[in-house]
Amino acid sequence: MPRSSSGVSFGTPFVQAIWWLHVLSQIGVAWIMPVQFFNKLMNLACAWLQAQEEGMQIHGHAFKLGFENDLYVQNSLINMYGKCGEIKHSCAVFEQMDEKSVASWSAIIAAHASVGMWYECLMIFGNMSSEGCWRPEESTLVTVLSACAYLGALDLGKCTQGSLLRNISELNVIVQTSLIDMYVKCGCLEKGLSVFRKMAKRNQMSYTVIISGLATHGHGEEALRIFLEMLEEGLDPDDVVYVGVLSACSHAGLIHEGFQFFDRLKSEHGIKPTVQHYGCMVDLMGKAGMIDEALEFIKSMPIKPNDVVWRSLLSACRVHCNLEIAEIAAKHLFQLNSQNPGDYVILSNMYARAQRWQEVAKIRVEMARKGLHQVPGYSLVEVGRRIHKFVSQDTSHHQCESVYEMIHQMEWQLKFEGYSPDTSHVLLDVDEEEKRQRLKGHCQKLAIAFALIHTSQGSPVRITRNLRMCNDCHTYTKLISIIYEREITVRDRNQFHHFKDGTCSCRDYW
Repeated sequence: MPRSSSGVSFGTPFVQAIWWLHVLSQIGVAWIMPVQFFNKLMNLACAWLQAQEEGMQIHGHAFKLGFENDLYVQNSLINMYGKCGEIKHSCAVFEQMDEKSVASWSAIIAAHASVGMWYECLMIFGNMSSEGCWRPEESTLVTVLSACAYLGALDLGKCTQGSLLRNISELNVIVQTSLIDMYVKCGCLEKGLSVFRKMAKRNQMSYTVIISGLATHGHGEEALRIFLEMLEEGLDPDDVVYVGVLSACSHAGLIHEGFQFFDRLKSEHGIKPTVQHYGCMVDLMGKAGMIDEALEFIKSMPIKPNDVVWRSLLSACRVHCNLEIAEIAAKHLFQLNSQNPGDYVILSNMYARAQRWQEVAKIRVEMARKGLHQVPGYSLVEVGRRIHKFVSQDTSHHQCESVYEMIHQMEWQLKFEGYSPDTSHVLLDVDEEEKRQRLKGHCQKLAIAFALIHTSQGSPVRITRNLRMCNDCHTYTKLISIIYEREITVRDRNQFHHFKDGTCSCRDYW
């Protein structure tokens, strides 16, 4: 049986359809093919197979057959290229369209979502809304909610909920679950819980989303209570729900409960633990400072630990300054051919903290050899329904001058609260003054300063960042919440931090 150039067997009906299209075109009778069949062929064959080359061949046939300006064919091409990850081709088709439909807008938004271009999703949805003549589809609004959740865009998420209520008479379980996810990930846990409680019907995914959300907000006990409620409802848990349950135990430091539920997933529910479950247990022990126990747990695993498991151990070693076991974890990660620059950076930073500069240099050489680069930290803040992005030491933002002036004012106020910059977290071989200057430019501080300038007194501040929060930013933000009497919510890579009156919801445990 022949195979396509993408390695897909011609035995599948969809690829056979592509093959026959090619044959008909070669003998000059493809013109007899109805456009509806052509449209379905693109949707089912290329998008299903994610076969880029075959997709481009069909696009070529569309041009030859005179279908290139057909609205339905164009929509299918946008969808096809999107599912193949060829977003540039999707955009090219969309921009060349003389006429667009709701399906056209939905397809281009979905195409950007499929490759994680969430900011662009919101921009396109804004353009669609500004035209004022389109009633968005339910699936599109769900995609927009996902974009809001990822970016932490609460106000835009609320506007999207308004569109849902205006355009859809009754919200189904999928839409309601998406709303919960959006509110929880935007730092508005109470609103997410409210939507969850008002649901007439809940499914396994609804419970999974709220349990995982409670976990990341540090409400482990509440997450476990809702899990027990789920069992009482007669819903059988799966391995995904249990990842949320074990994460809840980890985030809340519930060591005993974590081991209990790890045993229950096997003994009561017959679920074979996956590497994700083992990773949660390593994280649980690591956060509690049980580094040696976590290493022994990994050694006793019946399945081969993957990079996630070893990375959890490495992260725990960083928090608890255990360089000896960190070297063991890093060695296993490097043997697994880790391409995550963060693994190298963690070990390099630990060496730097120990002033072992030769080892730091070796790691940097190895990263350069592999073409790995440290992921730059950034923070997002929503002001006036617009997302503003700040990177560390940022000078690119159009209001950076006023932001740094605000930073100067904040630091002046902080001195009266006894704040002293923790320069141990600037892991560069530079003098103390340079370290203090670098701390001033951390992306989280810039985002907070911008929010304080542009929001009213007493209004909450919500920040989303891509990396774990450093200890200095954590201390800094606690004090800022006192001085400016603000509630500040920060979502970092691991969890949520709710700062109010000088305390954090994580109880300094993250």
